[in-house]
Amino acid sequence: MIERLSDAQNIARILVSKLGPSVNAWVVESSTFNGPFAVYKEFIPSVNSRGEPKCYDPSGFPASTFTALLLSKCFEEAKKLITGRQHEASPSTMHFTASTSSSCQPKTIILGFSKGGTVLNQLLSELAHSTLQPTGTLLHFRKQVVRDSPKIQEGNEIFPMSKDSLLNSISDFHYVDVGLNSVGAYLTEQNVIKKIAEWSSHGTAGIHFTLHGTPRQWCDSNRPWIRNEKDRLLQLLQDEASRSGGKLLVCERFYFANCPPNLQMHFEIIENLDMS
Repeated sequence: MIERLSDAQNIARILVSKLGPSVNAWVVESSTFNGPFAVYKEFIPSVNSRGEPKCYDPSGFPASTFTALLLSKCFEEAKKLITGRQHEASPSTMHFTASTSSSCQPKTIILGFSKGGTVLNQLLSELAHSTLQPTGTLLHFRKQVVRDSPKIQEGNEIFPMSKDSLLNSISDFHYVDVGLNSVGAYLTEQNVIKKIAEWSSHGTAGIHFTLHGTPRQWCDSNRPWIRNEKDRLLQLLQDEASRSGGKLLVCERFYFANCPPNLQMHFEIIENLDMS
């Protein structure tokens, strides 16, 4: 069970099954491991050797910049792979099919699983300190067939191509059973949450937070700070949501509530995620 739900391709399939076949699902793993510890050093420069963040510093916007670069590089590799196969099959009818937005940019849903929640926190910090004006654009998918050599056209994006377009496209943040062996699993800075709420209030679509958890993290007596940080973030979000006029939404979902904590439920939550 754990091996299957640790596989990036399986996770992508699960996300597509929950969000719909028109969604482009990207599963980003840590490039560095120190023993069992994932270290997201490209996204959060202030992490220690075990991948624990010293702080969430928006300077230089590392998480949004690196994410946009990573998506762009992956998409270029995918184009080469797909067009190469099509050329081998039938050079005269080569084409590339992709889901694109009918608006100028897609909607982005960010999920942070386990220690991946630290990247989500960094993105929140960067969004709070950005100077962007929210577009509030919702995503409507259509199919586009590009003949011969596919190119990404400005104003008709399949995915965010820059840090600004990435931050401006985020509509949902999902904390998925996040936790650390140190403090910092959840972002609890009031000024950051306040700025996020102010940012969302200027858009037409707003922003949605969902905190998903299991007893594995939220009921761990050896790491009580995880539950305390979760409760603090939830309260901050609820306070701002009450003043947002419906532009900031937040909900909490607890899975396997009547089961004793174990490692398997930490992964099983991926299959059981309620994304509604």
